[in-house]
Parts: sequence; C-alpha cells; structure tokens
Amino acid sequence: MDISFLATSLVSFLFIALAAVQVGKLAAYINLPYITGYLVAGILAGPFIFAYIQEMNVDALRFLDETALAFIAFVAGSEMALDELRGRFRSIGWNTFLQIGAVYIVCGGVILLLGDEIPFMRDLSLSGRLAVALLSGPILSARSPSSAIAIINEMRARGPFTKTVLGVTVVKDVLIVVLFALSSSIAATLLTGHSFDLSFLLLVSLEILASLGLGLLLAQAMSLVLRTHWEDHVKIPPLLALGFLAFFFASALRDWSHTALPVDLHIEPLLICLVASIWLTNRSPYRSEFRHLLHQVRTPIFVVFFTLVGASLDIGIVVLLLPITLALYLTRIVALFIGAYLGGEAAGDPAPIKRIAWMGYITQAGVAIGLSKEVAIAFPQLGAEFTTLLVGVIVLSELTGPIFFKFAIRLVGESHLPQDIEDDEALDVVIVGIEYQSRQLAERLLEHGWRVKLLDIDQSHVITGPAENGLRHEQWLPQISTDAIRKLIEPKTEVAVTLLPDDADSLKLCQILYEDFGITRQIARLNTFTLAEEFRELGVHMLDPANAMVHLLDNFVRAPQLAAMVFEDDPEHDVMQVTITDATVDGLHLRELILPQDVLVMAIVRRGHSIVPHGYTTLHLEDELTLIGPTESLEEVALKLGF
Repeated sequence: MDISFLATSLVSFLFIALAAVQVGKLAAYINLPYITGYLVAGILAGPFIFAYIQEMNVDALRFLDETALAFIAFVAGSEMALDELRGRFRSIGWNTFLQIGAVYIVCGGVILLLGDEIPFMRDLSLSGRLAVALLSGPILSARSPSSAIAIINEMRARGPFTKTVLGVTVVKDVLIVVLFALSSSIAATLLTGHSFDLSFLLLVSLEILASLGLGLLLAQAMSLVLRTHWEDHVKIPPLLALGFLAFFFASALRDWSHTALPVDLHIEPLLICLVASIWLTNRSPYRSEFRHLLHQVRTPIFVVFFTLVGASLDIGIVVLLLPITLALYLTRIVALFIGAYLGGEAAGDPAPIKRIAWMGYITQAGVAIGLSKEVAIAFPQLGAEFTTLLVGVIVLSELTGPIFFKFAIRLVGESHLPQDIEDDEALDVVIVGIEYQSRQLAERLLEHGWRVKLLDIDQSHVITGPAENGLRHEQWLPQISTDAIRKLIEPKTEVAVTLLPDDADSLKLCQILYEDFGITRQIARLNTFTLAEEFRELGVHMLDPANAMVHLLDNFVRAPQLAAMVFEDDPEHDVMQVTITDATVDGLHLRELILPQDVLVMAIVRRGHSIVPHGYTTLHLEDELTLIGPTESLEEVALKLGF
C-alpha cells in the first residue's frame, strides 16, 4: 500500500474522528448513546453522503478497525470474573442457553422465510441461505456489557435481577464468539458447496482448539507488557498491537491455506483476544492493571471503531432494507422474550421477573458490530449488504434497549436513585443537639445520600418552619426516654451523634439508643472525660474537642496527603464505609473482587473487631469496609458490595 495514501487517509480520518466526538456529545445531550453519535458522524462523512472519506480510505484503515475489534474483545473478557459470578450460575446458565437457542431458531427461521425479500440472498442457494441464518444467529444473540454496566451505574441498580442480567450479558458474549467461530466454519462449507463429513467436524474442532491455544499464548505475551513498570501511555500501544496481530495472523493463515492447502483454515481472532482477556482477568495478578488500561483508552477506541462502521454503511442499502431491519428487530425481541421467560422458568425465578426479563437483553453494541464486520471480511460474497442489515438491527437495539432496561429495573424495585430508595434502604442518622456544627454535619451527610434527623432537648434551639437545604424539620425531644425517642426517629436508624452540653444527658441517651434501639455506631462529643469509662463500655466513639485539633494537626504532619483527603474539602476524593450485603461476595478473598484501581481498602471491621486488610482476607456478610478514592469510584464499589 502507498504510504502517502495511508498517511492521507489517517489525517483525514483524524479530523472526522474529532468531529465524531462532538456529535457523540450532542447525542448524549438528547439522551441517546454516545456511539449513536459516532455512527451518525461516520455515515455523514462516509462515501455515501458528503464523501469526506472514500471506500478506498476505509479499506486502507482496516488495521484501525481490527485493532478496535481486539480491544472490544478485551473489554468483554475483562468483565468475565468467574469469582463474582459464583452463586448465580444456575440462573445465568439457563437464561444464556435458552436465549441463544431462541434467537438462533426464531430469527434464523424468519431470515430464511424472508430470503426472497433480502436483495443479497435472492441469488443464493438453500445452503447459502442457511449460511446467512447461521451467521446471523450469534450476532443477533450478542449483548453489550459496556452498555449494561453504564445503565446499572446510572440507575444505581442492585439486586438479583440486575446481577443475573449482567452475568448473562458477560457469559453470553463469551459463548457468542465461540459459536460464531463454529458458525463461520460451517457457513464457509455451505457457501462453497462442500459436504459435511467426519474430517470437516475434526477440522472445525481443531480450528476452535487452535484459537483457544493462541489466546493463552497471547495472554502470556500481554503479561510481559503488564508486568513492566512503564507508564500507562507506554503500555497501551503494545497491548493493542498484540490484539491486532491476532487478526493479522488469522487473515494471513486463511490466505496461505487457501493457496497452499486443500482446505481453508479459519481461526477466530475475536475468540483469541477474548480468551487472552479472560485468562488475564481470572488467572493472572494483573487484573486490576489490565482493566485500568482498558478504561484509559476506551473512549478513543470507541470513537474510531463506530465512526469507521458508520463510514462503511451504504445508506441506499439501509433505506432499501429498512422494512427487513424492522422485522428482524421485532423478531429478535420476541425471541428474547421466549428465551428469557423459559430461562427464568427453568431457573425458578419469580413470575414478575420472568415476564419482564427480556427487557434487560435488548441493547447491542461493540461485539455484535464487530462480528458483523468479521462476516464482511471473511465472506466477500455477502459483504457490505449483510453488515448493513445487521448493523441496522444493532443500532435500533442500541437506541431502544437502555429505555427498556431502565424501565425493567424500576419495575423490579432495584433502582437506588434517591427518589427510588425505600425507607429501609436509606442510611439514617439521628443528631441530638442542634447548633452550627450539627447543622453543618447534617448538610454534609445529606450530600452523601443519608437521611438526617435533628433533635434537641432545648426547644429554643429548634427552628420551626420549612426545612433548609433538604433537611427535615428540626424537632424537639421533650425528654430523654424510650417512648419520646421512638416517636421521633426511624426504627432502623444506623448511627447516632450526640452533641449535648451535659455529658450525663449524653450518656443516658446513648444507653437508650444502644439498649432499646440497637444503634451500635454512636459518636459523642464530651465536655469532660469524667464519664469516659461508661461511654467506652457502650462502645461509643468519643470526641474530645480539646484534643481534636492536636490530633488533626498530628495527622497533617505525619500523613499530609491522607489527611488532606479525609479532612479537607476534596471534590474528587472521599472516604466511605460500606457494609457488605451482597451474598455473592460472601467468602471471596479481597483480591478476587474487581475494584477500581483508584480505590483503596483501608480497614475492615467484623463484629466490632478491626482487621488489617490484605489480598487474601476473606470477606463476609456484614463486614464494614473503609474505602478511600474518587467519589464516583466509591459509589461504584458501594453498589457492588452493599450500602
């Protein structure tokens, strides 16, 4: 290839990609997925609209396309954490198996029935049409892990339905790539008119085994890069280059075998990359580093990939195939409903979940589009028309899927947005003693999603009227007694803070809250230390105002960075305590959790005893983890572990 032409194509595409970023932001502004904006930008810039980039330019940039496909396979595999799927294998297994089966049968049947209406299938023989149906099955079955995770994070979703959907999504994409490799081999035989025999089955088995073996070799090569102490921007290019080499080798092997051997050898590069990623995620010490690097380059890779996909779409064919596209889209939804309902029935899921489970599996994106592009490359006789038809279905699914998934999450009550949280799901704190500091504390806790009750035994301290800054009305506690307190606080209050001027009143209050309301996490500001031993017996955390400033200054002297994060207003970092309530985490080692790389577990408290955490610390239900890191990452961990 002419180097100057390649350079010209790269520079032209760079400007188009920069424009695609802005179009993606515009799409997000009107509540559409970012990738929709990238696709639209590619379509507009492509050879069929404004022709800023021609077909020959798209062909010249195929190496970018294949590198992005390798990255997408890496991302899908990095979500396949086997430890975190433990305990949900029954539901995940049945849903995955029956959904794939339903899509293969229902959608494949409709494609065969509509064969005369699809232009590129009219001249195909029955075996050729069967090949198209086989190739369409895995593509229409695919799901989008990245889209699912984005929606779950946006909705702060947590619960059995959410976890099953995510598990099925990840497992399904792994199986889909394996099935695509098998379907491709069978389709190649159908399209060439060769017959099936024992040697063919043996060849297909060897091709899949070779792909698996090459995936393990690729994982070892990637480990050599990950174990280095290079900066992130130095590690990322060789990792992507290794992914591209899988595609280059598969193409070279196919071309060589076509001329030198009596059979064509088809190894699946997506499967190679997927296996490498799964191995690194589950069997290597580089899981966190690998996921961190993938996250660093996710946006530019998606911009490149989906913009190139848009540029390769023939709008004339899109319009011509629109009725078929809509028919396939609706057929896919019917198939997902059948598969999800039967899967839920086999797994013993509750009836309401079985009826709406299909809504969680509509969205498609990277893997599906990647497979459709693979068909265009491996089967030129189907080419762009096949890709255009399938990408049309994928785009419709990507546009509508998030809407259905969000609706389903709300229906099953697993959304944890502020307006969706039920009374017993919110963290409650009662602050007794109303003054400037207690009001400031209340406002900070409200910002972190707590529900706050402000009480005082002195009625003159209580401000009546509308609450400020979202605070509830401040209330008067007429006497320190069980009956009076029960009328004012939530029955499942988790934390109590006492700021009363009389330590004897504070002690009496702490005793009632501990013995009659079961509040074990209490903080009391003491005026003298005369009653310190009594407070200590109750397990109350005591704050001495006289020494608090000394302790604060001591922390700033000996650990200034940590103290700055804990005590100063840092909008990017925070400290959070999370209680483990997710049963699937029970029994896992700390190192087996997939946590953001920028989150540190500082301490673990189990039944009142502190544990210094390390990688092999076993986690249990009701463990309290103290975490430090960026606010967004901490919220992600809280959703994963509990509350």
